[in-house]
Amino acid sequence: MPLHVHKKAVRALGIAESFVKGMSDRSVLAGVVMRADRIIDGFGFATTKVGGMDATDKIIQLHETLERDDINFILLNGCIISWYNVVDLHKVVEETQRPLLCVTYEASEGLEKYFLELFPDDWKRRVEVYHKNGSRTSITLHTGHMVYTRFINMTLDEAKGLLNKFTIHGAVSEPLRVARLLARSLVKTRLQTGF
Repeated sequence: MPLHVHKKAVRALGIAESFVKGMSDRSVLAGVVMRADRIIDGFGFATTKVGGMDATDKIIQLHETLERDDINFILLNGCIISWYNVVDLHKVVEETQRPLLCVTYEASEGLEKYFLELFPDDWKRRVEVYHKNGSRTSITLHTGHMVYTRFINMTLDEAKGLLNKFTIHGAVSEPLRVARLLARSLVKTRLQTGF
């Protein structure tokens, strides 16, 4: 499926998460379908296990439950979520048949030592997926902010074009900003009401 970076109606599925460590063993994933003109026309939700290894399958499930053929690409707020729950980016692309763009916001020296220290039973699996995802490429946005990206089935120019199209200010693109707000609101509601 071509990306059509310059079309006004190119659609992203932005996925972000939220959890409060120690308050629940589940993290909320929120997905927002947004057009490049910032029209929102869909939401989806899932939960992942904090410290688990189910994030990949839950992201795929979230995409499937939306039943949308018009999503042009998936935009992830990080590939290590929910307290070291590592997303297999290549599996997400294979299962959804959508290009993928994963964004983080800080430089990192790597996380292997944390996998080994915190997850003695399955650290090798986490490291394997982490390395499979590949290294990050830095992109300076039109806002002047730098982000760190991994992208699959798109070029660097396409990745930069899509991020610039969906980012109004700062470093966080609108689909991810709204998804993060939704996820945080749901977590807060669950903690306050038990919903």
